[in-house]
Amino acid sequence: MTYAGLDIAKLLIDGQLVDADGGATYDNINPATEAAIGVAADASAGDVDAAIAAARRAFDETTWSTDVALRVRCLRQLQDALSKHAEPFKAMSTAEVGLPSRISGSTFDRPVEGIGWVADLLENYEFTQAHGIGQIEQFRSRRWTEREPYGVVGAITPWNQPTQVNLAKVAPALAAGNTVVLKAAPTTPWCASALGKIVAEHTDIPPGVLNIITSSVNDRGEELITDPRVDLISFTGSTAVGRRIMKLGSETVKKCFLELGGKSANIVFADADLATAIGMSTFMVCVHAGQGCATLTRLLLPRSRFEEGVQLAAQMLSMVPYGDPLDPANVMGPLNSERHRDRVEGIVERAKAAGGTPVLGGRRPSRFDRGYYFEPTLFADMPEDAEIVRNEIFGPVLVALPFDDEDDAVRIANDSIFGLSGAVFSGDHERSKAVARRIRAGTMIVDGGIYYGPDVPFGGYKQSGIGREMGQLGFEEYLQIKTLCEPV
Repeated sequence: MTYAGLDIAKLLIDGQLVDADGGATYDNINPATEAAIGVAADASAGDVDAAIAAARRAFDETTWSTDVALRVRCLRQLQDALSKHAEPFKAMSTAEVGLPSRISGSTFDRPVEGIGWVADLLENYEFTQAHGIGQIEQFRSRRWTEREPYGVVGAITPWNQPTQVNLAKVAPALAAGNTVVLKAAPTTPWCASALGKIVAEHTDIPPGVLNIITSSVNDRGEELITDPRVDLISFTGSTAVGRRIMKLGSETVKKCFLELGGKSANIVFADADLATAIGMSTFMVCVHAGQGCATLTRLLLPRSRFEEGVQLAAQMLSMVPYGDPLDPANVMGPLNSERHRDRVEGIVERAKAAGGTPVLGGRRPSRFDRGYYFEPTLFADMPEDAEIVRNEIFGPVLVALPFDDEDDAVRIANDSIFGLSGAVFSGDHERSKAVARRIRAGTMIVDGGIYYGPDVPFGGYKQSGIGREMGQLGFEEYLQIKTLCEPV
């Protein structure tokens, strides 16, 4: 199968693009892309074994882990090749994922630019750190630490923004000197396969250093986790799957680096600009149909302005343009799959059955006769312990909650198993910063700031994950620390 000149019905194993039997056919999202939606390679357990063996061999028997100059050159080649193939990649993401074309900057352009940032970091990174002379009785020693790669990294990525997450894992893992087996989500195999083609044909990355597998089942990921030849698992996805990965990884005591779910709170104080503050939540729950882990899905409003805020949120949601993701006017396209649309719908229907009444939305839009669309939805009458309030939905669903005072707002925001992100808006910037510091979350928006960038670490507290992705800290997640000493 080809898409804009990219052959995507392939696996990349040991540096070779190979065909694999089987495949899965996915429903079309737009008649214009009908010829492009087709079959992807369906890896077997044997393919995974071959990929792990290739990665292990490349790490143990080549100079990849020690040749910094080679790694810098390969990363820059990868960035250049992806930049030159930007348009087909973006079109593929819209066709395969449902990503609106208007957000291609944040989902493709910036992640590709981020490869250059990683290459710059690698070029100037100090892998050795001196710790001076130490003495115990008559023995004096010079001590130092060296950072070195873990070995074979199993990278398991989600379907919501596959290219962004693939690059956020692959670039720093390779830069650190590891070899990688990248396993794509079952419903989004093409973006990963196309990345493999770019690597094989446009870079000097040696055979076996990066291996990409696609499969119609999740078992292939579990084979990576349990294999003792794999030294580290880097996973982005749901908290439920993250728990299972930790359990499976414990058998070999391998590092599990996890970026998981969220149910982030947006605290809006009475003296805030309501339109700006509420607009951030309404935009985030609609852009890409709310399929983002850091989305501000809980809107916390002061009781004194609650009804006003709810009506404003409903008005804003009702004005969100959505539909065909190829139309740059649309903020929101369809949900990724029928299964996921049904999951979102099920949570909303259970909220209705429990006595909740949507202020807006709450169903499939009648104006579409195809596609996995769901209306922008707002609930404002649910108790704090309701499923729709506490669980990650990963859809265009916003829940508004009232609070009494600052302490109550902080209590509600922190009353969650998640701690990925959040926001605070008030008329007093110092107050906003002080409240943001009280929220148990890994990233906080203060009065409308934007934290996203390749140089900024991203990750969560509590059951939103372990470790940080991106930034220097994200690079160092893929490095071991070895302490050495010698007599003086």
